[in-house]
Formats: sequence, C-alpha cells, structure tokens
Amino acid sequence: MTGQRENAKRRRPDNGRVKDRLREIETRYEELTAEMSSPAVATDPSRLGDLGRELARLEPIVAAIRAWTVVREELSAAREMAHDSDEEVRGLAREEVETLEARERELDDELTLLLVPRDPNDDRDVILEVRAGTGGDEAALFAADLFRMYARYAEGRRWQLELLSASEGASGGFKEAIAEVRGHGAYSRLKYESGVHRVQRVPTTEAQGRIHTSTATVSVLPEADEVELDIPEKDLRIDVYRSSGPGGQSVNTTDSAVRITHLPTGLVVAIQDEKSQHKNRAKAMSVLRARLLEMEQQRRAEERGEQRRSQIGSGERSEKIRTYNFPQDRVTDHRIEVTVHNLPGLLEGDLDRLVDPLAQADQSERLAQVTGDAGGSRRG
Repeated sequence: MTGQRENAKRRRPDNGRVKDRLREIETRYEELTAEMSSPAVATDPSRLGDLGRELARLEPIVAAIRAWTVVREELSAAREMAHDSDEEVRGLAREEVETLEARERELDDELTLLLVPRDPNDDRDVILEVRAGTGGDEAALFAADLFRMYARYAEGRRWQLELLSASEGASGGFKEAIAEVRGHGAYSRLKYESGVHRVQRVPTTEAQGRIHTSTATVSVLPEADEVELDIPEKDLRIDVYRSSGPGGQSVNTTDSAVRITHLPTGLVVAIQDEKSQHKNRAKAMSVLRARLLEMEQQRRAEERGEQRRSQIGSGERSEKIRTYNFPQDRVTDHRIEVTVHNLPGLLEGDLDRLVDPLAQADQSERLAQVTGDAGGSRRG
C-alpha cells in the first residue's frame, strides 16, 4: 500500500482528467439515486439489484469527493483569514491551514486510489496450470517446485487448492499439473505468475557440477461460472477411457477418465484423477470454461485496442518473466527488475516479496490510465 500511496501523491485530483471523472461519478450517483426511488424499479428485483450494486460501488468514491470538496472550501477560507489584520486571527488561521492541507493530501491520495480501475477478474477463483518447458527431466522437477511453491502460498493465505490433473515426468516432477485455487483474492495475487519461469541450477544428476538452464510455464486463468459461458452440447466431443495413471483399483479398471474436446476452438482437456467419471467431467468442464473465458477476454481486449503495455497479468507466455538462480541464491523478476534473495524461502511460499511490488507496478499503470500521466508507467 505504501507504494500505491507514493504513486497517488504524484497525481492529484486537480488533474483536469481526474476532475472530469469526479464530476461524471457524482452525476451518475445522483442519477442512480433518483432511479432507485422510481416505482418502475421498485417492482423489478433484477434492476433493483443491479442499481444497488452500482450505488454501493460508487458510494465510497462520492463520500470522498464530497469530503474533499468541503476541505478545499474550508482551506480557501482559512488561507484568506491568514492575511487578516488581527495577528491572533492570522496565527489561528495558519494552524488551521496546516491541518487542512494535511487532510487535503490524505483525501487526494484516497480519491485517486478509489478511481483506479479494478481488474474485473480479481475476485474470481483460479485455474492454475504449471507445465515443464525446455530442459527435460530437470524442467519437470522445476515445474514441481513451482507447483509446490503455489500450494504453500495458497496454504498461507488460507485458500483451498485442489489438484485436478497431473502428469508426472520420467524422473519425477510434473510434465503438467492443473489445480483449482479457491479463496478471497486468489486471482488478484496469482495473476502475476503467468509466463515463462527460468531456473539456473546444478541438477542432482549432473556429475560434473555444471549449471543447467531449464524452464517451466505457468498459466493463471480466472475461473468462469457456468452461467457466463453458454457451451452448447453440440460443440463438445466427450470421450471416456480407462485411466493410465497411478491410483486405486477402480481408477485403473473403469472408464472414469474423461477427455473433452471443444470442437469450435480445438481446445482439449483431459482429467482422470477421480474414480468418478462424473467428477472428472465436472473438473474438465471447469478447466475448459476458464480457457474459453481467457480467449474471449483477450479477443475483447484486442477489439477495444486496450491491450496493456505491461506483461503483468496479461497471461502471455512468450516472455520470460522470472529467473531463479540457485548458485547466487537470487530470484529476479524481469518485468519490474526486482531481485530478492533467500530463494529456498520463496519456494516455501514466501511469494509476497515479489507479488507486492508487482501489484504496486500494476497499480501505477492503472493510475496512469486515470490521470493520463505517462510518467506513471513503470517503464516510462
């Protein structure tokens, strides 16, 4: 939060664009209030709910706008009194100016932060996918290290992580692991993990002590509700087959594994971890919906021309976002050029050391959208 407030201090609501936005919000709030009291809305529960949610979202902003307006009016009056002919009045006025200026700065920061556009996916649960990249067996072991890091991080935040599907490497680790993460703020924190993660270390199988470089890719998808995506049954091909992985007797001897192919896009999801075909199908549909939602959101963003300059949270996997260097005990996030040490601690779930500065950089980008301040960009 400290970094967010430092960013906010550089962008006052005096900014012309911000002033216009404040007026728009107040006008919209007054329109909503009037509409809420109309007889037509009172008999329409759906419309009443929509208006109520929008009002609830705008109320703290409007309260801050009105408090900020009052303070500025009082400050203007106090500054005039500071030139009074009476010395005692001038002294009291100077004290009041000092107090009001401090309050004005607080409200400036509060207002600017309230105006920052929220990521609409932030409150969603997550489909987390970790896959081994280049590097063979070592890449699979690194993918398992990353997956464990996210599991420990989720545990520390009291989120629920459920493994949906896993494919083990020949020497251990994961060729692929897919999990669902449920909990308040799961997407808002994990979204920064999407991308290529690179590791530099000496593999346990390396006899001459040479450092190898391997990669793993991480995909963090906001989970979609069934009602959001209408997937016609005719668009799906569903195959059931016998599980080939480890498990109990019934897992390996019944047709419980499920593979779903989305015919229009060619997306394929296969789940075989549960003994129940019904449960595997439900999990596969959850992963499919998340992937389709991501595709749709990216399509809309491209149509609107609003793709962000930053790779933070964009879900693009082509760019190397982070390097884990074991010999030097350091982790570097290349998007914000931040390096932290105690790599083993990070892999034990101490991930906030990187997530916090990433979130602050993201906040700075969003503040720049509100204020039109190009200097708000992390990369200039």
